Amino acid sequence: MYSTNYHRASSLEDAVKLLGEAEDGKVVSGGMTLIPAMKTRLAAPSDLIDLRHIADLKGIKVSSRDVTIGAGTTHAEVADSKELAAVCHSFCHMASQIGDPHVRHLGTLGGSIANNDPAADYPAALLALGATVVTNTREIAAEEFFTGLFETALEDGEIVTAVKFTAPTKCGYQKFRNPASRYAMTGVFVAQGDGGVKVGVTGAGDDGVFRSSEIEAALSSNFDASALDGLTVPSGNLMSDIHASAEYRANLIVVMAKRAVKMANGA
Repeated sequence: MYSTNYHRASSLEDAVKLLGEAEDGKVVSGGMTLIPAMKTRLAAPSDLIDLRHIADLKGIKVSSRDVTIGAGTTHAEVADSKELAAVCHSFCHMASQIGDPHVRHLGTLGGSIANNDPAADYPAALLALGATVVTNTREIAAEEFFTGLFETALEDGEIVTAVKFTAPTKCGYQKFRNPASRYAMTGVFVAQGDGGVKVGVTGAGDDGVFRSSEIEAALSSNFDASALDGLTVPSGNLMSDIHASAEYRANLIVVMAKRAVKMANGA
């Protein structure tokens, strides 16, 4: 048995202070990853700092095509946002496909990206959208934030407060879901905007989420699913597990990319 001290943070400043004072503190919001890890003794923090009641970490703001989403915003709130859907419907669609209703109403965007599960949905979207992750101390480009399996650029005492991005002209997301967990065995987010075409892939990489240069190159000259006919992506950096081989995932990347492009084009 071990004991854990629970703290209900009243503000972001309070949370940072409590985290700094803890011997081995962890912040928690929805708890969809941390609590199961604690139950199985994969995590045993000395202190839990609850962020759920910090209003400044919640909400979605859309100004023209500039989007800011608070880290404490739940997946269900992202999925149901009419304001966000008006400029980036596929981001809402993606959130609506996460887990089950229980997970969507408790899990938060900030918790998901801070954990950086290799099969999570948001990381692929943030890469494709050229998003920025905002913390209590700085802003980090998504390209630099996700550093490996369950690893991010977050430093000790640093807390994700929001993500922000400019909605692209077109975007789409499709994933091949594990039928039990609903995690992405392979998920692809495609986006076409002022910065060109970007493609984020989740659920397939040995080192976690990544961008597909092969698909980006093909779609840059023709943003249509037909541009991917006959395309192959290398399987050398993809994972093999009980669910699918690296070669199968390589094929899934192309298939999901085609479906995502069709969605982006309104098909």
